[in-house]
Amino acid sequence: MRSLLCLLLFCTSGAAWTAATNAESLAALGTKYASLEQALRLSQFRQPIVLDSAETPDAVRGDIYAVIDFPFEAASSGLNNPDHWCDVMLLHVNTKYCRAAHGPSGVTLGINIGRKTPEKLADTSRLEFHYRVAAATSDYIEIVLVAEDGPLGTSDYRIVLEMMAVPNGKTFLHLRYSYTVHLAGRLAMQTYLGTLGSGKVGFTVSGTQADGQTRYIGGVRGLVERNTMRYYLAIDSYLGSAGATPAAQLEHRLQSWFAAAERYPRQLHEIDRDAYLEMKRAEHLRQQTVH
Repeated sequence: MRSLLCLLLFCTSGAAWTAATNAESLAALGTKYASLEQALRLSQFRQPIVLDSAETPDAVRGDIYAVIDFPFEAASSGLNNPDHWCDVMLLHVNTKYCRAAHGPSGVTLGINIGRKTPEKLADTSRLEFHYRVAAATSDYIEIVLVAEDGPLGTSDYRIVLEMMAVPNGKTFLHLRYSYTVHLAGRLAMQTYLGTLGSGKVGFTVSGTQADGQTRYIGGVRGLVERNTMRYYLAIDSYLGSAGATPAAQLEHRLQSWFAAAERYPRQLHEIDRDAYLEMKRAEHLRQQTVH
């Protein structure tokens, strides 16, 4: 009897702790939303999006805060599924393959990343993300993806998405994308940024050029800002396809993601529409057939 009572008390206290933690997370996100209301209205993106980034000697992160035109229930149910996340991730121009697997240690997403052109899987890099729903209530959700190891001297990849309901049937979203960069990764990134990545920029305004044009941040922060935006656009495009028939959803997502990325050609243009669509249709087919 005493053991049963202790178990019941433990379960009750654990549930209470979880509820309190969820309430704190929701309150923190609500406070952030209130502090960003004006910035969201005056956003440089001409839609309610705020982007922030930071770089330290060994890590880099990007954060996007946005109000999306989907009710919280629809956004939450659409993304509270690891298979749906594979559909999201594949929209990113560098994602070549994604598959969710359920095992003894939980759910993992095996994701292959590579160039912005068609590639064999053997020529790509693989990340194993552990997928976890950290919180899910009627008005708040937090989903966490963590990969311990990455390519080219990187590690500790984290993709964190949290959402809450806001007025007028919309949802406030916070997306964080971050990873650790070791010495080998720094050297590889410096090589990339000095060659193929030279001239590529992010979204943060860093000043004005001599000709009066806006100067945007470059380097590693520019890199993480571009990828954070690509993941955000993938989430938005995935949710926007829900109203299409199942047969039309893939095409809707692809067309939507490419059109959204092309609104920011200075940062995100990589390939033309036909090349993107052909590549992604083939990669989607491979995702359905290769295990």
